[in-house]
Amino acid sequence: MTFILLAYRSFIQRIIKEQNAQHEAEVRHQKNLALENIKAQESERKRIAVMIHDDIGNRLNILSLWLNNLDTKGDELIKKNITTQMSSLIDSARSISHSLYPVNLESVGLVLYIEELIANLAGRINISLNVSPKFQKKEIFIEVQLYRIIQEFTTNVLKHSEASRIWIYIKDNKANLAVIISDNGQSFEYDEVKKGMGIKNIESRIKSMNAAHKWKNTIGKGSRLIIKIPYNELPDQNSVN
Repeated sequence: MTFILLAYRSFIQRIIKEQNAQHEAEVRHQKNLALENIKAQESERKRIAVMIHDDIGNRLNILSLWLNNLDTKGDELIKKNITTQMSSLIDSARSISHSLYPVNLESVGLVLYIEELIANLAGRINISLNVSPKFQKKEIFIEVQLYRIIQEFTTNVLKHSEASRIWIYIKDNKANLAVIISDNGQSFEYDEVKKGMGIKNIESRIKSMNAAHKWKNTIGKGSRLIIKIPYNELPDQNSVN
């Protein structure tokens, strides 16, 4: 009887062990799928953004220079209208390029790129950025994902929350990189909006970095997103090609 019980217990333990191994394998598989999906998206976004930034943007700038030297036979009004339209096209091309992929982030760095985003939104909302003095440049893949998350968060706030302020904190800790984004808007019920594209995009990017996250929402008082990226689990990414 004892032998049967021991054999049965061993059998159950083996089944549990196999189930745990299968679960861990599935979790790793899902993380890899999320990572590959994000990589594919960013690669295509980068290709189109670079094309707009380098080709169309440069062509418009050249046309603008030619226009300034164009003899309009004294009709300054026509020249002014064309110049205004050309300037608007250049700004639009730059805006589309940045929305697709942060083309200059690799050379400028995450912090300066966030500061540029803040400057562009200064007329619409008050955003403060606090970065720890110990912050060091991260892999480009991580910086792109963090910039995208901040961009998505601010876009959602502007569209839905009626907030007047956004706070962004970035801190290098011993074991992880912590990023906290919060606002003072109306907030939202997570279970009601978790299927929306905004939340899905944010959480998909978080998953691609093997990061942990937590939402802290208070209806009528604001939302807070806490992200922690463990240094020992950062994806092995040198660049997004």
